[in-house]
Amino acid sequence: MKVSLDTNVLLRLVVGDDEAQQQTAAETLERAELVAISVQALCEFVWVLDRSYRVARPDISASIRRILDMRNVVANRPTIEADMSG
Repeated sequence: MKVSLDTNVLLRLVVGDDEAQQQTAAETLERAELVAISVQALCEFVWVLDRSYRVARPDISASIRRILDMRNVVANRPTIEADMSG
């Protein structure tokens, strides 16, 4: 199975405010052979974590890195890395 994650799935995965949805998101990521994440979805993810959840920037970066380090995740890594470093 190939999936493309949107902002809501990323948020459920990281925030954990709904355990059932977090579990479903985690299981989907684990089962998928390919998980595509757009730069737009990550930008929205960062904005919501920062503005709505007041998550510290280093913690947001760590969350993104954990997601990108998954074996089956495909994303525009050069763009994401450049944005995270600057």
